[in-house]
Amino acid sequence: MEQFLLVTLNGLSLAGVYFLVASGLTLIFGLMRVITMAHGTMYLLGGYIGYVIARETGQWWLAILGAAAVVGLLGLFIHQVLIRRFQDDDMRVALITLGVSLIGADLMSAVFGGVAYQVPAPSAWMESISLPGVGAYPLARLLILALSVVIGILLWLLINRTRYGSIVRAGVDDSAMTAATGVNIRLVFASIFVLGSALAAIAGVANGTLFPLLPGQDGVFLLYSLVVVIVGGMGSIAGAAVGAVLVGLISQFGLVFAPSYANVLTFALMVVVLAVRPQGILGRKTA
Repeated sequence: MEQFLLVTLNGLSLAGVYFLVASGLTLIFGLMRVITMAHGTMYLLGGYIGYVIARETGQWWLAILGAAAVVGLLGLFIHQVLIRRFQDDDMRVALITLGVSLIGADLMSAVFGGVAYQVPAPSAWMESISLPGVGAYPLARLLILALSVVIGILLWLLINRTRYGSIVRAGVDDSAMTAATGVNIRLVFASIFVLGSALAAIAGVANGTLFPLLPGQDGVFLLYSLVVVIVGGMGSIAGAAVGAVLVGLISQFGLVFAPSYANVLTFALMVVVLAVRPQGILGRKTA
């Protein structure tokens, strides 16, 4: 039982990071229907920026805010300068963002090399606390999980319970009609791209606090965030949360009980969901 609870907590803490990355992608890909291949690059760049800020200032929260701001502005540049004119051309957008991803990966490799970096966190976070039925468990993992839950609740409220969220959903369904009511659709879509990129950066800092940042993680997290979005349902924050929990738990239990098939089980989940419910667990059916 102790091992089961430990693996479950590990899966949930990993799911928290997956959710942070995938929630940004579900906003950009799921709501705006923009296929961005640079989302993993935003994640890794955010982690590196957070590492530099935390190292120089000793402030973890400043690292989160700084990384989110810088990567959010980069996302704004990508959307407004590189892809806005071609937003309805999926193939061109995918190729442009893929080029951004490759350039970004090379630049990060040149600057940071192949050395592993870990975002410095407050010393108290590195301690362990005793949990019933589990024993000693790293406090940092629990705090990152709590951070992802808080961000998830705030995102859900923003998209589903505010006027801004209503405008976003209306703009996605019929941008021309929404613009006719006086809404600046260009500004709304730009803000979504900024928010989605900032969430990827926050995920980079959060995961960089728990595990070392390494070249190649951008592609891995892009792939897993796509799996989460597809499983949960495109455009659904709650779906991203459900998908992240399922992917996190299956991957961790797979690593413990069937390490040779851990990746197979994770992607088998996606195949099953697509076969049974093509729009995802909480996704909306489209006409």
